[in-house]
Amino acid sequence: MNASHAHRHPVFCTVVPPHLLDKIARSDDPARAAAARHTLELDASHRVRRQLAVLPPATETVSETPERTVYDAQHHTRLPGKKVRGEGGEATRDASVNRAYAGLGATFELYLKAFGRHSIDDAGLPLNATVHYDRLYNNAFWDGSQMVFGDGDGDLFLDFTVSVDVIGHELTHGVTQYTADLAYHDQSGALNESLSDVFGSLIKQYSLDQTAEEADWLIGAGLLGPDVDSGMALRSMKAPGTAYEDDELGKDPQPATMDGYVRTSRDNGGVHINSGIPNHAFYIVASELGGKAWERAGRIWFDTLTGGALAPNADFADFARLTTAAAVARYGEGGPEHQALQKAWPAVGLG
Repeated sequence: MNASHAHRHPVFCTVVPPHLLDKIARSDDPARAAAARHTLELDASHRVRRQLAVLPPATETVSETPERTVYDAQHHTRLPGKKVRGEGGEATRDASVNRAYAGLGATFELYLKAFGRHSIDDAGLPLNATVHYDRLYNNAFWDGSQMVFGDGDGDLFLDFTVSVDVIGHELTHGVTQYTADLAYHDQSGALNESLSDVFGSLIKQYSLDQTAEEADWLIGAGLLGPDVDSGMALRSMKAPGTAYEDDELGKDPQPATMDGYVRTSRDNGGVHINSGIPNHAFYIVASELGGKAWERAGRIWFDTLTGGALAPNADFADFARLTTAAAVARYGEGGPEHQALQKAWPAVGLG
């Protein structure tokens, strides 16, 4: 870790974006609206607290195995809660605990096996998670030092441990924190969100041993509850803007190209919306290259994130340029990797 980054302020990042919760908060169903408002209020209070916090220091020991601890908040909001499973401990009767434990492990494994990175900080940072946070809490978040999962309302959202890509998404905010430290607003914030979607998807693909062609490229598949009439997931990298269209959730607002770029002051300048553009570029690169997406496409994105040239205020054009440079540096000029980048960025309007 760069010494100058030791005391940076981590951001508070949720997997369900505020615009989606805002829509539900205006529901005609009083219970749904109340749960969404409650989630938004809790998230707002966490954001304020995060601004006052600093990163945990890098650990000294580097291990080839994770150091996981799962806690149970027992439907309260005090963190971390009661310890219920430690590293190497037996599976419990609580499926949420076991899924969180497995998701932490899957994330550690992808970063180690595919990229040689030892945990979030590349220095063996222990991975902690809390399940059963509050009641009817419709979100999961990375608070700068640990993962926290709500149980959902069982209506529009299920338990937030059900999607391993959501776990990987949130933990990747930690990786970004310790590397490029992308500012959480406007295009740099949308890149921050997109990187979490990219590596969250790769963690799911790695754990399922899927090729780019076999992957569903959805973020949060299985998370939407039984009362969502038309929805597959929170986001689609393959086809941004198509993940859901529902009376309660509204329509997925993500653009796939710069033609649809959303200029807004909400959600830190649309970080969860405009992330669809770099997400789609990654999908195109991975599809062009075929095979296991973490092997070449993921390697290029990882090199870009951790290479030291990605500035905290980088925009999409900066990122496109740096991924192309990373592809040439690792694989040479004019090869399939370089060609895939030269196809993907113009396809999303960043040629």
